[in-house]
Amino acid sequence: MKLQGLLKNIDYEVLQGNEDINISNIQYDSRKVTDASLFVCIKGFKVDGHNYAKSAVSKGAKAILVEDDIEGIDKDIAILKVGDTRKAIAYIAERYYNHPSNKFRLIGVTGTNGKTSITYLTKSIIEEFNKKTGIIGTIENRIGDEVLKASRTTPESLDLQELFYNMVQENVNAVVMEVSSHSLALHRVDACKFDVGIYTNLTLDHLDFHKTMENYRDAKLKLFKMCDTGVINIDDKYGPYMMENGTCKRYLTYGIENEEADLNATQLSIDLGGVTFNVVYEGNSYKITLNTPGKFSVYNALAAMGACLALNVPMDVVINGLEKNKGIRGRFQSFTSSKGYTVIVDYAHAPDGLLNVLQSMKEFAKARIITVFGCGGDRDTSKRPIMGEIAGNNSDYCVITSDNPRTEDPVSIIDEVEIGIKKTDCEYVKVADRLKGIHTALSMAKEGDLILIAGKGHEDYQILHDKVIHFDDAEVVLNYFMTEE
Repeated sequence: MKLQGLLKNIDYEVLQGNEDINISNIQYDSRKVTDASLFVCIKGFKVDGHNYAKSAVSKGAKAILVEDDIEGIDKDIAILKVGDTRKAIAYIAERYYNHPSNKFRLIGVTGTNGKTSITYLTKSIIEEFNKKTGIIGTIENRIGDEVLKASRTTPESLDLQELFYNMVQENVNAVVMEVSSHSLALHRVDACKFDVGIYTNLTLDHLDFHKTMENYRDAKLKLFKMCDTGVINIDDKYGPYMMENGTCKRYLTYGIENEEADLNATQLSIDLGGVTFNVVYEGNSYKITLNTPGKFSVYNALAAMGACLALNVPMDVVINGLEKNKGIRGRFQSFTSSKGYTVIVDYAHAPDGLLNVLQSMKEFAKARIITVFGCGGDRDTSKRPIMGEIAGNNSDYCVITSDNPRTEDPVSIIDEVEIGIKKTDCEYVKVADRLKGIHTALSMAKEGDLILIAGKGHEDYQILHDKVIHFDDAEVVLNYFMTEE
C-alpha cells in the first residue's frame, strides 16, 4: 500500500525522503519491523519509540513517522513528522486494515465499574439473536468461540484495528468492547465507528494517570462524541454531563433510582442465588431473573438491555439472553464450602467497586462478612486508605494482604490501607503473603459466613517486582476446600 495513501487527511511534514513508496506493514515495536515497514515512533511512559528508529531501519523499515526530530537516519529512508504519532497511527491503521469497524455493529462500554460484565451480558443477548459476536476486554479477546489472550483492557490502536480486521474475516456481526479511559485519552479508539456507547459510572480510580477527576470524566466523554447512540446510567452523577456534552444522535437512559429513566428497574429481590426485578420500558413491565446477585448486577443488565434495544434486538430475545448468562469468571464468582460458608471472588479493586460488592453481600448475609483485599502497587495511592475504610465499615473482619505490589514494598502498601481501616471498629490482621492471607480468612470461616476475596478476580498471576508468578484466587479457594473434606 502506498504510504501517501495511508496518510490521507493527516497533516504531516516530509523531513526527508519520499512518501510515494509502498509500505508492507505498520509497526510501533521495532522488534517486529520487517522489510518495507512503516515504523511509528510512539512516546510511551517508560520507552520512547524515537530512540529505536535506527534499529527499525536496520531491520528493513522504509519510512519513519515521528513527532520529534531525529538524526542519523539514511537519506533514502522517508521521515515524516506529525503533531501526535499516537493519534496518527490510529487513523493510519484503520485505513491500512480497510475500515473494519464499518463492517459490523460496534458497542463500546466505558466507566469505572461494570465494563467487563456488561460486555459479556451484551454478547449473550446478541448471540441469542443468532449473530456472531466478538468481545474485547480485560479478561480476554474473543472471536465467536475462539479465545485470544488480552494484554490490556483496550489494545493499542494498531493491534485493535488488526483484531477488528480478523473479526471481519471471521464474519462477525457485532463487537462489544471495553473502552478504558486510558484508551480514550491515548487515542487508541480514535478511528473507530461506534454504533452504541455505554456509560456506567465514574468513581475514584486511575488518578495516577489522569491527575484530576475532571480529566478522568472528560476522557470518558470522548466516547459520546464518537457514537450514534449513547446508553447512559442516569443515576450516576456524571450521567447528565455525558448527555449534555456528548454529540450522540440519540440517548437511552437507564437507572433504578430515577423513575424517568427510559429503562427503569423496580421491585428488586436479591439473595445469594441471584436477583429478580422488573424493568419498565415504553410503558410495559418485564420480569427478569439474573444468576448474579447485587444491585450492581441490575445496573449491568440495564446497560446491556439498552445497547441491544438500540440495535433493534426484540425484548423477548434481550430477556432470554440475559437470563441464559451463567456469570463471568472473577466477577462475583461464588464457591460454597462443605462446611457451609461461601467464598466470593471478585475483581473489585477500586473504592466504589469494593463498596458495591460489600453492600450487595450485606443484603443477604446471615452471619459474618470477612474481607480479604489489598491495593495494587505503582497505581493511584490516594484510594488505599479509602478502600481500607470502606472494607472496615462493611465487614466484620478484614485480612489486608497484597494485590499486585509491582515495584513497591507490599508492607508499605498495606500500611497505607491500614490508615483507613483504623478509622473503623472492624477487627483486622495484616498478612503480606496473599496465599497466607486467603488461608487465614478461610481457616476462621464458620457456617453461614461470607468471605470476599477482592482485587484480582479473573487474574491468574501476581506481579512481584519484576517477576510475574502464577496466582489464581479461585484456584487457591478450591485447593483449600479439598483439604477440608
